Amino acid sequence: MKILIAVGSKEYSGPTLQVGIKVAKAFNASTTIVDVGEKVSEFSTKVVGLTQERMESWDFDRPGVDVLEWAFKYLAENNFIEPQQIEAGFPKTTLVEKDGRRAEVYLKGTVCDDVNLILRNGDIIAELRDEVQTEFYDVMIIGGSGKRRMVHDMIQYIDSSIFVVKNYDPSQEYQILIAVDDSPGTRKAIKYGVRVAQAFGIGVNLLTVSKQDHFGEGYKGAADRAAKFIHRSGIEAKNVFKVGDPAKTIVDTAGDNHIIIMGASTRSPIKKFFKGSKPLDVMENCRCPVLIVK
Repeated sequence: MKILIAVGSKEYSGPTLQVGIKVAKAFNASTTIVDVGEKVSEFSTKVVGLTQERMESWDFDRPGVDVLEWAFKYLAENNFIEPQQIEAGFPKTTLVEKDGRRAEVYLKGTVCDDVNLILRNGDIIAELRDEVQTEFYDVMIIGGSGKRRMVHDMIQYIDSSIFVVKNYDPSQEYQILIAVDDSPGTRKAIKYGVRVAQAFGIGVNLLTVSKQDHFGEGYKGAADRAAKFIHRSGIEAKNVFKVGDPAKTIVDTAGDNHIIIMGASTRSPIKKFFKGSKPLDVMENCRCPVLIVK
């Protein structure tokens, strides 16, 4: 399992990193923290090269290095990296350049072997998509950006499960809300739900929504299998059946004290554009974190 945690600033990415580390521990996952800084011009790239050659006598960092340094301190405070690396401090002089847009710091983790800090420079969507495609991450964890279109595009065009840390409040008592139906994505969503529930030490509500006042054998069977699987994992769970519009019902039921987990839409991007997508509708309207499993 490989997890990518996307951070954007020291001021607003604390909840994203906090949730990301919890999930990474639960999955015992190889973890990478990435910041996408502003595009570096050709002149700046040359300056950065000179800076790295003479770092001791220069005081210049490429855009985004300060965010990586903040992430390093967070990892150190939470004992996610080994003590000798904590004592050595943030190793910005050992940033490994792969090309003009990507630099990496390799660290040794205490929970998992690999903990990497990545700095990319350029367009956020394009850089994150390239990172996922080239490094094959299973889950990307992002903040609930005020730029709704940006999060929408990430879910649409990035080929990994995406956890949107939206309005996360560390003092809130959350429960997991898994959207259950007879679609292929439900089983994988349930497996992810178990691990997230274990990470946070919380119970699970299994929500099945029908547009009509009737629940077919497919829906009832899926809900029954989900409850049995979660109970076997030692997690408290209960089935909830409601009638109404699926996306609206999920949002209303979740409120602000659940973490929603649901399978991704199987519709093509073109159909999603014209007809919409239930996971996208939920993500845009919910008031709590949501994990869309692909």
